[in-house]
Amino acid sequence: MIENDGFGLQELPEQQRSDAVSSMVYEANARVRDPVYGCVGAISSLQQQIGSLQTQLARAQAEVVHMRMRHLASTSDHPAGTGSTENKFMASQSKSFYYMDTVDQANMTESLWSY
Repeated sequence: MIENDGFGLQELPEQQRSDAVSSMVYEANARVRDPVYGCVGAISSLQQQIGSLQTQLARAQAEVVHMRMRHLASTSDHPAGTGSTENKFMASQSKSFYYMDTVDQANMTESLWSY
């Protein structure tokens, strides 16, 4: 049993104490990096990145649906074996509206989990 540690760790089961200490170290490092917002700033930044990536994913998925629809439309317009369907599908792929490499690498900060 830990004597009065000032953090209330003695109230935790022993198997959870290591996680509690790791959490406190993470929070302290976050507060050093961002004295105003600390962990909340890090969490907010990560949530914004998640939102941006979800938007990119939705756009990419919409583009895939669009490409499939164009492909289906082109295959129904031409009899099989003409070769024009494949050419139209390849052309539609080269006219992509969205790119997956739009993640802003400059705004990604070093991990706050390292301590």
